[in-house]
Amino acid sequence: MNADGGVASPCVNVCRMDAANALCVGCYRTLDEIARWSRASDDERRAILAAVARRRDAQAEPGAAGGDR
Repeated sequence: MNADGGVASPCVNVCRMDAANALCVGCYRTLDEIARWSRASDDERRAILAAVARRRDAQAEPGAAGGDR
């Protein structure tokens, strides 16, 4: 949560898109998710965070492309 009680952004200020998978290398969001974040409801933000967690876990799996980030 952030200071106002809403769902905090996963942004870590490493804002660079990976052309191979169209995800930010810092927060694992798509450009669409990044653009929607500021106007998304808390439920939508939680759904984005769930997708981010799945992507991060997939990248961390042994043998995953880019898993050594």
